[in-house]
Order: sequence, then structure tokens, then C-alpha cells
Amino acid sequence: MKVLKFGGTSVGSSENIKKVTQIVKSKSENTSVTLVVSAVGGITDKLMNASNKAIQKDIEYKFDFDLIRNQHSEIMKKLLEGVSLTNTKELVFEKLNELEKLLEGIYLVNELSSQTTDKLLSFGELISSLIIFEYMQQQGLNVQLKNSQNLIVTDSNFTNAKVQFEETNENIINYFNTNNKMITILPGFISKSETGEITTLGRGGSDYTAAIIAAALNAEALEIWTDVSGMYTTNPKLVKQARPIAELSYLEAIELSHFGAKVLYPPAVLPVLTKNIPIKIKNTLAPEDPGTSITNKVKNGQNNPIKGISNVNDITLLTLQGNGMVGIPGFSKRLFETLANEKINIIITTQASSEHSICVGVTDSDAQTAKHAIDKEFENEISLHKIDPIVLESKLSIVAVIGDRMKNHQ
Repeated sequence: MKVLKFGGTSVGSSENIKKVTQIVKSKSENTSVTLVVSAVGGITDKLMNASNKAIQKDIEYKFDFDLIRNQHSEIMKKLLEGVSLTNTKELVFEKLNELEKLLEGIYLVNELSSQTTDKLLSFGELISSLIIFEYMQQQGLNVQLKNSQNLIVTDSNFTNAKVQFEETNENIINYFNTNNKMITILPGFISKSETGEITTLGRGGSDYTAAIIAAALNAEALEIWTDVSGMYTTNPKLVKQARPIAELSYLEAIELSHFGAKVLYPPAVLPVLTKNIPIKIKNTLAPEDPGTSITNKVKNGQNNPIKGISNVNDITLLTLQGNGMVGIPGFSKRLFETLANEKINIIITTQASSEHSICVGVTDSDAQTAKHAIDKEFENEISLHKIDPIVLESKLSIVAVIGDRMKNHQ
């Protein structure tokens, strides 16, 4: 079995969905295929735009909803015909009516909880998977649609739920043991809590869905299909000499992803890494391109250990410093706990060997919240001039050089 994940751009138009179908058709000739799909390109952003307007009592949210409905209608019209078109429109419009009522509720109560956000965002993947399933059925493929919310069980940490792997793996194995279809389509990103509430797996959740399925089934490979031909030596939008990397180790791929390479979401690597399942990054728009292979060990036969240069923009550096920190244990613990309590992710951290200062990097959007929380936590030490108020340096970038064997080279 192979698990294939197709991102928003890959399913963003009727033409691209036809390309996806051809890829899946050729893959399923020799082995069974599980297909994980994202929402149609741009839909998740439109859903958030509509909800943001609704919560602000801006009636223009209806305009965004119309864009969502029209985008799906256009794709269905170009892909489907006859009874298949009629039936699919009925099912999709039923979902869209639910979405419209949800947006209207947000508009009326002037509130958008994280639980409602998950419910709202789930419509993108549910609708895209339904349309793709109907088109593949129309093409005569041996295909089945399964709602991944009935397989992936999480806690109730809405918008970034934690997977309960024991129950999830059991659900996946039991389902696929009784499934005799060559192709199974699953919506990515979405899940359900132990109490049956709709949850989502956070940023890059469709990659994560695919990895969870691949690991549970000990798949032959996980293929991530996107709109670029693999992971590049650096950002091709910034550097014209950038080129795809043929092979990467898991750790190199995680590092490149962590430091800005948008092709792969780092947590998605973890379930397959423990099972040594190879990952392939491929281009839906150019399926003949070799792409990037990610495996446990890579022999590239090169003396140069550097695989790529990556960057993360919009970073703020926060510096906690003062003579009162030297030789006093517990400062680091209090700093990191304060940021954790605010649910602020630390992107990079350094501490001077003199213990005089600690620097942490966070996103620009989290900077003021972080400063306020840290200044409050260390209010007493600041008032006694043992340490200084937090110093902020914003609009910075982290540039990272990535490669497995760099520590052995000057």
C-alpha cells in the first residue's frame, strides 16, 4: 500500500483534479492506494476571512461565502456530468447550507470559539474529498470515500489537537482490514475528539493525516504531492539558482522544514520516521520530475555536507539579561514556563555561558504578548534592578545551513 497526499494547489482546479486522478490511477495498477486530500486551494483562507468578518458584524462575510460556493460549483460543473453532477451538487450544497448557517450564527452571537473554528474549517476538506471521490467514481475507478473523523481520535485541544494514537491506530487497522477497494479517499486535517467533537490537527494537518495513516498501516511509502518538484537547496522564489535536492535524511528534512521550507510540515515526518517509511515529495503539475526522496540514511557521495540553506522571516528576538541572573538557578525554567503558559512557540534559543543573558526567538505576532508576560513574571527582579526589562528586536530572520555531517567540517 502507498499513501498519497495532495495539497490545496494540487486539488485547486478541475484541471488539477484530473491530473491527480491520472496519477492515482497509474499508482493503483500495482498496489492499493490511500489518497489524503486538502481543501480546494484558497478555501481555508476564504473560510477564515468569512468568519473574521462575521465576528466583526460585517455583512460582507456573505460575499466570502458566495466565493466559496461559486468556486466549488465551478469545479463540479467542469468535472462532473449527468446524474453524478446532480447527486454531488445536492450533497455539496447540503454541506454549504450547514456552513452558511454556522457563519450566520457567528454573525449573530458575535463570537468565534476555537471549537467553532474547527467546525468551520472542517468543511473545506469534507467538500473537496466528496467532489474528488465522485469524479473518480465517474471515471470508473475502484474507489471508496471514508471520513477520517471516524478514524483519527484526538484530545479536545481545538485548532491543534493531539492524536490519541492507540485508539487511532486500532481504528485505521480495523477499517482497512475490511476494505477491499483499490483506492480509498480521506479528507486530511480533520479529526474528532474522544467525546465526538470536531477537531483539527493544526497547521500542515493534511501531511500529518497522511503520515498517521501510513505509519498505522506500515505503508510501502508516503508520497506528498505539491506544486514544486521536491525540497530545494533554498527558496526558489528568492534564489533563481535553487534546485531540487534528490535525497535527504529524515533529520535533514525536519530541519529544512522547521527553518522555513513550506513543502513538508515537520511533525508529519515523525510517525513515518519511527517506522522507517520512505517519504517522496513530488510535483502534481510535473509528475515526471524525480522529486525528493527522504529516507533513514542517505549516501549522496558528496564531500560537501551542506544540503540546503533555509530561512524563517518575521522573527522577534527577546533578551532577558542582568547581573542578578548569574549563578542563580531557575531563571530559564521560569522564562520557558511563562511562554508555555501563553502558548507561545519558541523558534530558537541561546544562553550566554556567563549566564548573564538568555535570548529566545518568537514570531513577530507573539512578541508583545511574550514581553508583557515575561515582564510580569520577573516584575520583582526588574523593580530591584537585578535584571532588565525584556529587550525586543523585531523584523529579524533566522538563516539556517542544513546538513547531517556539518559538525565534522569547518
